[in-house]
Amino acid sequence: MDELTLTTPALLFSAISLIMLAYTNRFLAYAAIIRNLHDKYQKEKDSVLMAQIKNIKHRLYLTRSMQIFGITSLLFCVLTMFLIYIQQHTIAVWVFGLALILLIFSLAFLIWEIQISVKALEHHINDIENR
Repeated sequence: MDELTLTTPALLFSAISLIMLAYTNRFLAYAAIIRNLHDKYQKEKDSVLMAQIKNIKHRLYLTRSMQIFGITSLLFCVLTMFLIYIQQHTIAVWVFGLALILLIFSLAFLIWEIQISVKALEHHINDIENR
């Protein structure tokens, strides 16, 4: 088995950083949508708006999970580097493996959230096509 070096977890830094930037952009977009839906709902208590609010709430919680798992993965990569530095290689290998698993969970939540987003947009497209 090849030995885990400092560069291995460091390689994930740029990837995880870019992923976190994408997650943050999604979160900010949801915040704007929620504020817009809130204003619309205050004016008219429409059942369609309520369905959109429930949908975006679900997607918001998924994005939170994506961010938590992604940040924890990055934290474990840093911990891995520290463990390698203090010569705790066996523990470092296990912590790095956990970091990879957390990153997998984060990406799985992203796939789930994208599926929900596509379904929400399909409702709008169908509404346009039916008019």
